Order: sequence, then C-alpha cells, then structure tokens
Amino acid sequence: MARTLKVAAAQVGAVHIDSDRSDTLKRMIKLLKEAAAQGAQLVLFPELSFTTFFPRYLFKDESKLEEFFEQGEDISKSDHVKPLFDEAKKLQVDISVGFAERASSGTGYNSCMYFSAKRGDVLARYRKVHLPGTKEPFEKPDAVQQLEKRYFKPGDLGFKAFRVPELIPNALKGEGSGTDTIGKGDPIVGMMICNDRRWPEAWRCYGLQGAELVLCGFNTAGWAPDLWGTRKPMTREQAEEEALFHHRLVMQSNSYMNGCFSISAARAGLDDGKYDLIGGSAIVSPEGHILAEAKSKDDEVIVAEIDLEECRQGKEKTFDFGRHRRTEAYSLITSQTGVVEPPLLAT
Repeated sequence: MARTLKVAAAQVGAVHIDSDRSDTLKRMIKLLKEAAAQGAQLVLFPELSFTTFFPRYLFKDESKLEEFFEQGEDISKSDHVKPLFDEAKKLQVDISVGFAERASSGTGYNSCMYFSAKRGDVLARYRKVHLPGTKEPFEKPDAVQQLEKRYFKPGDLGFKAFRVPELIPNALKGEGSGTDTIGKGDPIVGMMICNDRRWPEAWRCYGLQGAELVLCGFNTAGWAPDLWGTRKPMTREQAEEEALFHHRLVMQSNSYMNGCFSISAARAGLDDGKYDLIGGSAIVSPEGHILAEAKSKDDEVIVAEIDLEECRQGKEKTFDFGRHRRTEAYSLITSQTGVVEPPLLAT
C-alpha cells in the first residue's frame, strides 16, 4: 500500500554575524511559503537556522553570546521566532528547525525540534550528540574556528524516533505493535544535526526503531584546513568539492544501510564575506539515490514526493536486522571510544 507524502528542504544562504534576525526569519518564512506552494507537507530547515554559525567566533562578552541562544525548551512561543511557527500553522505544513538552546538549567545545546502544524505543538526535540571541533580556539589568526565544544554540551536526549500524525491518510492506529502492523502506521521519523550524520551509530539507533525518514540540518565549512581535510595541500575549490562529496556519501550510504529516506538542509553561502559553507541540501531514497538536490548556495527550496512503502525493500531483505544482525560480535562499539591498536608484531 502506497504511503506517500511530499517533503522539502529549505536551504538558507549566507547569514552574517551582524545580520538582522528579523530579516533572516522573513527569509525562512518566504522559503516555507515556497515549499507550501509546491505541496510540501513537511519542511526541514538547517542547523542553527535563525543566526549565523556563531561557534566560529570566540565571544568574550557573555551578553553578546546570549543573543544567539533561544531560551527554554519550546521556542515556538518565543516572540522573535514565533512568526515562523504561526505561518506553519496557517499553511498546515510541519517544520523541523535547528536552534541554539539555552535550557532552564543554563546549559547550552545545539538543538532542533519537530513542530506539528495541525496539532500546533512540538512533537519531538533532539540535542546534537557528536560535537565537532575544539573547546579552545586555534592560535593561528586566520584559522577557521569550530567552538561547539565551548558553547554546547553533548545532547542528552539520545536518538529517539517518533511517529508523526496526520501526514498520511488511513495510517494504521491502535494499541501495541507487531509484525502485522509494520510499515502501516504513521511515519516514523528521526532527527540528527550536522556532524551526527557522519557517525553510523546514530543512524543505526534510528534504524533499529524502524525509522522511515531521517532529518538532518547542517552547517559544513567548505574550507577549514585546521579542522579536516587530507594531509596533502588542497585548493579551496578542491576542499569544497571534498566536503560536498563526504556529505553526499554519508547521507546516501546511511539511508541505504538503514532502509530510510533522508532530508538534509544546509546553511550555505559565504558568511561575512569569508566563511564558505557548502550547499548540497538533498532528499535521498532508501536505495541511496538522490531524488532532489539544491543547485546553488543561496536560499533555495527542493521538494520531492516520497513513498514510505519503498523502505520495506531494504528493511525486509538486505538489512533485515532481526535476521542478519549479530550483536554478540559488536561489543567494542559500546565498550570502547578511542582506538586501541593490536600489539606490534615481533621483530
């Protein structure tokens, strides 16, 4: 039985450190309207959607730093971002959006949330687990900084999949679960943020919950030689192409290996005239094929109709976890973090 819905990624182009937040919000609302006009039922926005990627800066003024954070766990009612959620309700389009969260405890998280337009409420929240970069800035004056470890703590909500109501008509409802209900209920969705997409453990956690659609907003530098790249020198053009290749690689391969669709939405473009972020927002099938991909690094909407029934091929054959996984052989994955090499061979 077909289980179709129309989904979109809203790529957001350059946002500068001195950009007016209200202007950025207006751009996001425009993208939402464009997606709705094309029939999208769900729109994904990027990581840290409302501001520039501020972890590239070292802030000594705490009050300035706080301007980039949203206070509390439910930002849909926050005055300066509420218009986006109001528009989503008006258009009856669900949204997932990334933001910097200042929890009631005072802890900072790189977070995202899923907002159900029909219910007018937040269905799920996620806090980024795999924080890249460093806590202390590089000493080189021209280095591209990545200070997420300074401003955020690793997420504490885990990788929890959830069902989204009212996207697919005639979805099976009821109590409990069983083999006769698999692939027939409301869509099963998971969320991750940027660097999480490079870690297969995150995807497999969602795969083991039957996730049919994984959402991933990101900000990825096209040039950051102090943070990543090959050992040999690369031009800026080569580095950006490499970053885009790795982005496609992880989205396509992990979608395939977990039998799920995925949507990725980029914050892209040249921030502050010097910090280059890749585009590459994409919608990927459970067989790993790109169904739609952004053609620019500017504000852009991509849309695709997907049929969640297509997830069954991978989940029931090649990647039928119940039949083929061998958990007794995987103990290193949870018992060890860093690399421990085998002993050297004798001389």
